Amino acid sequence: MRALYDSKSKLDDRGIKKLLTEESKVESWLIIESALAKAQGEVGFIPKDAANNIQDSCKIENIDFEEMYRIKEKIGHGFVPFLKVLVKACNDIGEKYVHYGVTTQNIQQTGQLYILKEVMEIIKGFISDILDNLSVLAENNAFTVMPGRTHGKHAIPITYGYKVSVWISELIANLNRIKESEKRIFQVMMGGAVGSFNATGELGRRVQDLVAKELNMYSMEVPSRNMCIHKIEFINNLAMLCNTFHKIAEETYYTGLEEIGEVSESFTPGTVGSSTMPQKINPKLSKGIIANSQKLYSIVSLGYYSSVRMFEGDSSSYMLFDGLLEEAVELAAEIIIRAEELTRTIDIKKDKMKINAELNKGLDNSEYIMMEVAKKIGKDNAHELMYKKAMQTEIDGKDYLTVLKEDKIISSMFKEEEIEELTNPANYIGEGPKIAKDMAKKAKDKSLELKSKIK
Repeated sequence: MRALYDSKSKLDDRGIKKLLTEESKVESWLIIESALAKAQGEVGFIPKDAANNIQDSCKIENIDFEEMYRIKEKIGHGFVPFLKVLVKACNDIGEKYVHYGVTTQNIQQTGQLYILKEVMEIIKGFISDILDNLSVLAENNAFTVMPGRTHGKHAIPITYGYKVSVWISELIANLNRIKESEKRIFQVMMGGAVGSFNATGELGRRVQDLVAKELNMYSMEVPSRNMCIHKIEFINNLAMLCNTFHKIAEETYYTGLEEIGEVSESFTPGTVGSSTMPQKINPKLSKGIIANSQKLYSIVSLGYYSSVRMFEGDSSSYMLFDGLLEEAVELAAEIIIRAEELTRTIDIKKDKMKINAELNKGLDNSEYIMMEVAKKIGKDNAHELMYKKAMQTEIDGKDYLTVLKEDKIISSMFKEEEIEELTNPANYIGEGPKIAKDMAKKAKDKSLELKSKIK
């Protein structure tokens, strides 16, 4: 088992899982071999007629999978059987120049990165939709007051829209990182056995550049089979992207507790949460995001261990990275499909947020009151005074508003109604609403930009 599946795994992955099939892998090899033959024909490394025939033959319907598997059983190589079948599909001219001057990993790795590039385009579509969802959440809740929390305890008031703006900012940063890294990750490697174009000479570099252009990819500066850091970067990008979704899921999971009750996942009537507790309604989306994210993080380090294999190439590293990349995509897919539905359907309990913000009877506004008092007696004195009032509330069990009204110093500075206004959480949300609205617009704009560029 790669990813962690549950009832939500049936959500539409928009074709990600199909790209991880054996047929998709073989099809990518055909695309690469076709682009290679075309480039070699253009520079005169192989005859034009041979190049044309190889391109015409590189079609999935020409691949006899049963024959390919039969040869594999006999010779024990994972790629040569494909070449044998492809050679048979070519004519007398083309068959002489199939896979000319390159090695297995040139085609397999380039094909793998070609597929991952397609996967990332689908993921960008999901990110666009999630940005739309978060934009709506931020805009609609720009003034939805709730407790801000640090170290698991109430801090000062915030708005839910502000909380969402944090997720938007992280998501856009992840998106920018993904885009910036594409030139390092989606690279074509056609350097031959050890990466120094021994079999192709000077023309080899030109061929590689042309293949990269044909595939809308990038040409590897040093096409060494020993280099794997770009694969690690791809996995890291997925992990950091999913870390934002993990954060959203954790917030939903815990603030959905009955004791807090500020949000909840949408519920479909008829869904069962327990075999013995009839009342159970579980956060199915969040738990799937949390579990798959934690597993995704765990595989990143394996890539670092494998990347340092010595010499110019090592199959143990290829085998591990093949597994890691596929597993990373499967895990990310399970996370992303849930994140889209969660951000689109999450239920915000505005009334409960207000109740929780007022739970401490104004204590969460201590900083606000301290800053107003500081205008009259200085910051240090104000902090000491408000600390004493806060501790008095904790020790004596009185509500904060009463303690403030009974204090001679504070009551001499402010009227009773002014003290009440100072303890109102809605009066101390800072620039939160503006940040929420600004980021809502930014999310919408980024989503539109993405949609205009996605294939």
